[in-house]
Amino acid sequence: MTPANGQSFFDAPFKGRFSAAKEPARRVLPRFFTPLLMIAFAVLGGCSHHTYTSHPPAQAPSAQPSPPPYPPSGPPPAVERQPAVPGQYVEEGVASWYGVPFDGRRTSNGEIYDMHQFTAAHRTLPFGAIVRVTNLRNGKQIQVRINDRGPFAANRIIDLSLSAAQAIEMVGPGTAQVRLEIVGGPNPNVGFFGVQVGAFQLQENAERLRAQLAARYSAVTVATYDSPNGLFYRVRVGRVPTQAAAQQLADQLHANEQFTTFVVRLDD
Repeated sequence: MTPANGQSFFDAPFKGRFSAAKEPARRVLPRFFTPLLMIAFAVLGGCSHHTYTSHPPAQAPSAQPSPPPYPPSGPPPAVERQPAVPGQYVEEGVASWYGVPFDGRRTSNGEIYDMHQFTAAHRTLPFGAIVRVTNLRNGKQIQVRINDRGPFAANRIIDLSLSAAQAIEMVGPGTAQVRLEIVGGPNPNVGFFGVQVGAFQLQENAERLRAQLAARYSAVTVATYDSPNGLFYRVRVGRVPTQAAAQQLADQLHANEQFTTFVVRLDD
């Protein structure tokens, strides 16, 4: 171990001893003490040869790894604003794709949809998330960026752009069993989630359902969606901080109200 000034702890206490030994005697001693002093110096010199010889401390093995910053039995504490960890989010299900007549229209994040770009729609992943999509039938993969919301059809988890669907050879069949893995982007666990229970082309129907549900549930809202088939009014229930809590609410609404429910990320 070495102090901050670079001096070895083995050297520090001995420097003063050597300096004191070099200081000349100032008193004249009687002549008969001289032989005794010579013998004493010889003995002390022999002792000092063994006392002051020091060996450098052993070096730590270079191959020894440094201790981890957290116990190896578990992950580090979650940080809400941390980015997504590649491979952390995994989901399997059915993918579909969309092109005309959506091409050229605005996506849910405000961009103009280009079916020849590698993008996709997802109900709960944050905008800007980069996702690896693997076609489980043939093993082909593509990476897409989430910039839209959907699909709002039962048993489907993602809507790919035309080019993305072509890249993994699913355009002909129309759907494919896929695996989704996060590659980068925002943390998918941070945000607010709700449950979509209906979509209406007549605003009064959406408002009527909102009023009925507001008597029994909190945070019931109506969100508009400009689709190629016209303006839709989507009724949503709840505003909770985790997707798991939103899924519990979705199950409750399905059991009590017989709704077809979709857990959605609340982007507004």
